[in-house]
Amino acid sequence: MPARAKISIIGGGNVGASCALWAASKELGDIVVLDIPQAENLVKGKMLDLAQCSPIERFDANIIGTADYKDIANSDVVVVTAGLPRKPGMSRDDLIQTNVKIVKSVSENIREYAPDSIVIVVSNPLDAMVYTAWKTTGFPTKRIVGQAGCLDVARFRTFLAMETGFSVEDINALLLGGHGDDMVPLPRFTNIAGIPITQFISEAKLQEITDRAKVGGGEIVKLMGTSAYYAPASGVIQMTEAIIKDKKRILPCAGYCDKEYGVGGYFVGVPCVLGAGGVERVIEIDLNEGETKLMNESISHVKDLVKVVRDMFPELA
Repeated sequence: MPARAKISIIGGGNVGASCALWAASKELGDIVVLDIPQAENLVKGKMLDLAQCSPIERFDANIIGTADYKDIANSDVVVVTAGLPRKPGMSRDDLIQTNVKIVKSVSENIREYAPDSIVIVVSNPLDAMVYTAWKTTGFPTKRIVGQAGCLDVARFRTFLAMETGFSVEDINALLLGGHGDDMVPLPRFTNIAGIPITQFISEAKLQEITDRAKVGGGEIVKLMGTSAYYAPASGVIQMTEAIIKDKKRILPCAGYCDKEYGVGGYFVGVPCVLGAGGVERVIEIDLNEGETKLMNESISHVKDLVKVVRDMFPELA
């Protein structure tokens, strides 16, 4: 019998624990959730609690919480959720400086203990953190990818379903570019069961829904006082499943682009083919003039973020 896949999640907070829950429910493999030593008992307790769901939810998996990086050895996929959320009064540069240090440390341990893994980065600011993980691990670009588009598309599809009353299963959409405010909506690639979305929704309403999706994370923060976790984790596990099961799914991810879209060597949100090799292909779409302008603006923002990282941490240049 082939061995079960192994998924390690770095960071046992709301997003990390939710990733473990979705991965277990889909029976994707054995699960390790790692947190800092100060939170070791908490993460061990959470994962023991999750393991005790297995007889009821009927999944087989070895699930552990730990603070020891040796436990992530032989991981097929490592998910990085570690990092601090942006707090009131904290500048973008403050957040970058803090989280680059965290993700850099995490990535050094991944390089040492899980050198053959595929890494999915969730930490924010995402585009800068994916770059940090890539530079620190030294992994091939196909084995480093960021989760952003899967979440944004899920939010967009949810809002479209709410507006139209149709099943989310029949709503297809695609977004490019950065996460949140920097995302590039593509209405002409949005449809319901193959029928153009404009047959059901006016352009004004579609723009309203798009704008809501862009600030979807902020809307939840205002309501809860903390960042979203169920949907971000669901997006991560959608990507994880595609990799572990070698599905060759086309998903919007922060993938490495050089000649693609004229990016020139940065991780940006694009349609990626995810399979056993990680990001096996980046798909280029013929964009019209308006879409190209928005995409170029988004790419420029990614470059600005990376420049901040390089200026603060010259060793990552």
